[in-house]
Amino acid sequence: MSVLLLQLAGPLQSWGDSSRFVRRETRNEPTKSGVIGMLASAQGRTREDSIEDLLGISFGVRVEQRGRVIRDFQTEKSLTRKRNSRKFDKEMSPTYRYYLADACFLVALGADHSVLETLDNAIHSPKWPLYLGRRSCPPNYPLSLGIHDEYEDIRQALNSEVWHASEWYRRRYKYPDLEIVCDAEEVENVTTQSDLPLSFSREGRRYANRAVHHYRIPNPDKPVDEGEKDDTRPPSFESTGESDPMNFI
Repeated sequence: MSVLLLQLAGPLQSWGDSSRFVRRETRNEPTKSGVIGMLASAQGRTREDSIEDLLGISFGVRVEQRGRVIRDFQTEKSLTRKRNSRKFDKEMSPTYRYYLADACFLVALGADHSVLETLDNAIHSPKWPLYLGRRSCPPNYPLSLGIHDEYEDIRQALNSEVWHASEWYRRRYKYPDLEIVCDAEEVENVTTQSDLPLSFSREGRRYANRAVHHYRIPNPDKPVDEGEKDDTRPPSFESTGESDPMNFI
């Protein structure tokens, strides 16, 4: 198995897995459905094209830089035809959309080298514009950190790869432990999330549950002779509800 590493960073990101209607939340890390959708877009696939060949790719995320959860209040205009008339009524539907600001993630994708090479080429020359969960969230570049054959699997890559946080984040939070969220193995404690895409079709998107395993590792960049940890900790948000620092709006 080879490993393709992606660095997902940008001013805003949003990774929903179950949000509908007027409240569009985000998870604290990229979803498998969101990343597969980005890869399919890079290859030029339409929403009606099959993505079955991408579902078997091993997937894991390491939180390099924990972002701030922010909420945006938006209104959507829709036109409805009046009964027995050619005129239209304008309706304003309010929506609450949540984003991660200034976040950075390391994503590891595991598959045969030839499969990852095709995806890496598509990321470097995408057919369609790429975004981090929503069209309003363009990524920073470089997006791809290349294919790595020195790692046995995605977990070894996530456990060993150097820390990719911004300089200002490194100065503020000195060598924090890093959280990893990846595909679960049989004997592990797991949680489930609905982010395994079966179809992106406009006629009806379909998702299946995916078993994931959460764990933390010491920062790979931390010097061996480093003393006690700094008391400053990165922010942590369990959800986009009560923990939202903007929930007073």
